Amino acid sequence: MIIRQERLEDYDEVYHVVKEAFKSAEHSDGNEQDLVVELRKSKSFIPELSLVAVEDGKTVGHILLTKALVQGVEVLALAPLSVLPDYQNRGIGLSLMKEGHDIAHKLGYEYSVVLGHSKYYPKAGYIPASQYGIKAPFEVDDENFMAICLSESQNKLNGVIEYDKAFGV
Repeated sequence: MIIRQERLEDYDEVYHVVKEAFKSAEHSDGNEQDLVVELRKSKSFIPELSLVAVEDGKTVGHILLTKALVQGVEVLALAPLSVLPDYQNRGIGLSLMKEGHDIAHKLGYEYSVVLGHSKYYPKAGYIPASQYGIKAPFEVDDENFMAICLSESQNKLNGVIEYDKAFGV
């Protein structure tokens, strides 16, 4: 498997991957593929942090990390993370997160925040975001709103995350 930066020619295939990945997801509004399209057009988009997983020439996974703010500090929002159903439970999502986190660290980002499954994201090091002083702009269980510190710095933030307007929150 190869993980690399998404290219323009990947966009249609990524749209399909995201749509299929969330088709039977427990918590989905069915619009995750359209969120990716909108985020690519936004000022929050970071091309280096839109990654694809390719196996035997086929795009099987995608991750997108975009800029968000907490008390004026730029952090990252991980959304969405997508793996085709037939390729799930093989470590592809974790590999995408590891690569994304490594690149984000090199780019100088300290935190990545995710709203997701409390049994999955901790495998990549995510803990409740409240432990870093990061609050959600909506009601959510603490265990599902998570963050990871990408650096040795322990700068604790104290505020509500501001997502790109494409998220609709």
